[in-house]
Amino acid sequence: MFLLQPPEVRELETFSVMPDVFRRPAPSVWADANRGGTITDSFLEGPVFDGAGNLYVTDIPWGRIFRIDPQGMWSLVAEYDGEPNGMKFLDANTLLITDYKNGLVRLDVASGAVTPFLERRNSESFKGVNDLIFDAEGNLYFTDQGQSGLHDPSGRLYRLRPNGQLDLLLHNVPSPNGVALSPDGRVLYLAVTRGNCVWRVPLLPDGSVAKVSQFFTSYGPSGPDGLAVDAQGHVLVANPGLGHVWVLNHRAEPVQVLRGVPGSSTTNLAFGGVQRKQLFVTDSTHGRILTTTLDTPGQPIHPRKN
Repeated sequence: MFLLQPPEVRELETFSVMPDVFRRPAPSVWADANRGGTITDSFLEGPVFDGAGNLYVTDIPWGRIFRIDPQGMWSLVAEYDGEPNGMKFLDANTLLITDYKNGLVRLDVASGAVTPFLERRNSESFKGVNDLIFDAEGNLYFTDQGQSGLHDPSGRLYRLRPNGQLDLLLHNVPSPNGVALSPDGRVLYLAVTRGNCVWRVPLLPDGSVAKVSQFFTSYGPSGPDGLAVDAQGHVLVANPGLGHVWVLNHRAEPVQVLRGVPGSSTTNLAFGGVQRKQLFVTDSTHGRILTTTLDTPGQPIHPRKN
């Protein structure tokens, strides 16, 4: 009889904390809707690295993008009327951002200018876009979460092709959130926050999806959020309700648990550092970045192909 081995437990350490000068302990419309009116001085998400090793993160309630250098020093890149969440680089100087209020927007990291990229679909506004990833062919996959959940399983997964064609792949997801791709690009992993699980979405050669299944089931008050995949195909799942990051093998068995400091809200994650073996995790409700070094490097993030 096969006996599942208990996962290795590693502790996440604090890499950097948002300086007090950037914190805003004031009411916000976003916190009223998403945090029960709790005063939220920041809510960090969307970690992504540039070629120089700088870490960029979003601050959802206050419409801000920050740059954190390799020494952990913070600088404000942009502030605008939006609710930015996930980010990926379009090129060395331009970030593509999923913005709950504005759809997909571009950010010039040198000037701080924010401009529209894809605001609506067929004149209909998105529910509230959340996270995104490019594949090796330049296809952009992004989630449209809004306020969907088990009460309203109408969240969406889209693919935007390089030629501008927008495909609706899924429309029945109870809170689609983070997205990641398998190393061969044939499977997309989709965090389903309110369903407290991760879906496995096969990407077929004709561009369709089929036999979508539930890959991993978690527990607790708030389910999977951001996702990443390492070079061996392990799926890393940020679970804010537990303050953990799950590291799952191909059978969705936890082989490692990366545990945040008490009270952490581990929402999203990105590989960086030397040989991309250092994992950085946003602790959203405390305005800090957590980190650990893993044995396997992260899967490279594909840039957009024009």
